[in-house]
Amino acid sequence: MKLRTPVLRTACLLAVWISCAGAGVAHAADAAKGGNAQAGRDKVSMCIGCHGIADYKTAFPEVYRVPMIAGQNAKYIENALNAYKKGERSHPTMDAVAGSLSDQDIADIAAYYANLK
Repeated sequence: MKLRTPVLRTACLLAVWISCAGAGVAHAADAAKGGNAQAGRDKVSMCIGCHGIADYKTAFPEVYRVPMIAGQNAKYIENALNAYKKGERSHPTMDAVAGSLSDQDIADIAAYYANLK
């Protein structure tokens, strides 16, 4: 379709610009709320000893298979860590680890593990 009038052309360009600007603002807001996977990489030293070993079983406090969290949904990881932090879920190791994390640490770690495959 050829836009013949300058007003119509300007209106179309303005509409495209507004929709792109709105998408950029929405994306920036999501990024501000979410975690930083790069920062999370530097915060997982307490996690990799158990969650980074395929088919790892621990004997404390009982024998069980430790879940692999690489590729897990970030929101799920955030919810789980926050539940340990608040005492809604309980495991001695996870309670201690989650209790030492800030909300930003939790978001960053969740973003890091969600980006792993």
